[in-house]
Amino acid sequence: MSAHTETAGLPRDWRRPLRYLWRTPLLVLHIVLGLPLTLLMINPISARMEMRGERLDHLVIRWWSGTLMRIFGFRLRRYGTPLPGAALFVANHVSWIDIELVHSQRMMGFVAKAEIARWPLVGWVASRGGTIYHHRGSNDSLHGVMHAMVERLQQGLAVGVFPEGKTTRGDAIGTFHARIFQPAVLAGVPAQPVALKYGLRGDAQTVVAFGEKENFLQNFLRLLGEPGRVAEVHFLEPVASSEDGRRRMAETCRQRIIAAMAG
Repeated sequence: MSAHTETAGLPRDWRRPLRYLWRTPLLVLHIVLGLPLTLLMINPISARMEMRGERLDHLVIRWWSGTLMRIFGFRLRRYGTPLPGAALFVANHVSWIDIELVHSQRMMGFVAKAEIARWPLVGWVASRGGTIYHHRGSNDSLHGVMHAMVERLQQGLAVGVFPEGKTTRGDAIGTFHARIFQPAVLAGVPAQPVALKYGLRGDAQTVVAFGEKENFLQNFLRLLGEPGRVAEVHFLEPVASSEDGRRRMAETCRQRIIAAMAG
């Protein structure tokens, strides 16, 4: 059972309405002004422009994501250095906000379920930011996703995946599916594990995670009223690609994320 359902019998958080009172106008402002600007700046021209050594369109998406995280009360902390250029970034998966947290630190095209394209705010930016959508249960879709991943990596771009294949309750790291590492093997690029931690020492993982039968909108609104807390992104030691070792890559990445979560 998740932490936010376990505390149902405790006194209500009287500060929650106050957080909605000041965060909601900031969110509306970010949507009305920030979203059109962000979508406008994701174009072939800005993709060829650089600022401080980073593509302008990538910089704008990082700004959008970082600002959204701060509106939700998260204080962002990064540990380690993300690999430059082509790399497969693999992270533990807790909630929709994981993509925003990673994008606040490093731009990459995520592999995500097709339903995300229909989500407001997150889906709009994700689609323009190069998300590769997968229709679950479709072998044709999976083949297309793998092909698109290899193409991106061979073009020198970064791809992000959640090898667990779905969000979790936040209290454990699930099995990493080795097949998702095959594009890194084919493209000859490393995989970098990324540990995402919410709260001090990760004590808010189950709070951020989707509750039982909680949909995107419900989780979105609940998190908007949550107390401010730390959100950490740990870029861990990369794992080299290996022709015979996608399972080894998967398990090594998983163990390094588990160790970082416990540290």
